[in-house]
Amino acid sequence: MGLKLAQSVKMGAWMLITLNLLMAFGSIWIFVRMAPAIDVIIVQNEVSLQACQNMLAALAAEPENESGRSGNLEAFGQALKRAENNVTEKEETEVIERIERNHAAAVKGDRDELDQTINAILELGTINRNAMRKADRRAQQLGHAGAWGIVFMATTAFLVGMIFLRSLKSNLTEPLQEINATLDAFRKGESMRRCSLNGPPKNIKQVLDKMNEVLDKCSINKMDTNGSGEDRRQD
Repeated sequence: MGLKLAQSVKMGAWMLITLNLLMAFGSIWIFVRMAPAIDVIIVQNEVSLQACQNMLAALAAEPENESGRSGNLEAFGQALKRAENNVTEKEETEVIERIERNHAAAVKGDRDELDQTINAILELGTINRNAMRKADRRAQQLGHAGAWGIVFMATTAFLVGMIFLRSLKSNLTEPLQEINATLDAFRKGESMRRCSLNGPPKNIKQVLDKMNEVLDKCSINKMDTNGSGEDRRQD
């Protein structure tokens, strides 16, 4: 019985430890998975939006001479290169090609090309902002799913803990209390008191039965001792 009880207690304790470890590693996994989504929001799309701003600034600059126009064209080209190297959405490729095709004439002041280039840059910015919103929603969904997963694991750990405590109470706490109360009563002279529990587990019932057998023998020996003493006094 003692071995079975020890195994039951050990198993329950290990289950609680395992569930807590799962919650800890689950939380780490959620944060690790959220990091790339947040990285997309902060780094990848932010680079493209910054490039759009730099291209618009180059178009808006008023060159004083041909050298200034060349500087604007160079600044525009650098910003366009950053956007080309940071394509994250399939729609960006076609828009960047339009910008590249029209930007030289736009910087020089061609009105039609300027309008087309500005519209393409604004479209590129819209694509990246929409991508940021989608990445943000994915991160939120992952966070919500992870939070509910942790809640589920915590609830499971709570239920397992309650079952474990109930098992510990019926298999250890209550039997020990009953045995202690019975021995105290027997020591105080209540020789008819015996261990008794309502519907105890089989292994606990075996222990209580053996304890009652010992008490029965003690009671019989006590009666025999008292009887012998009375016979001697009569003699």
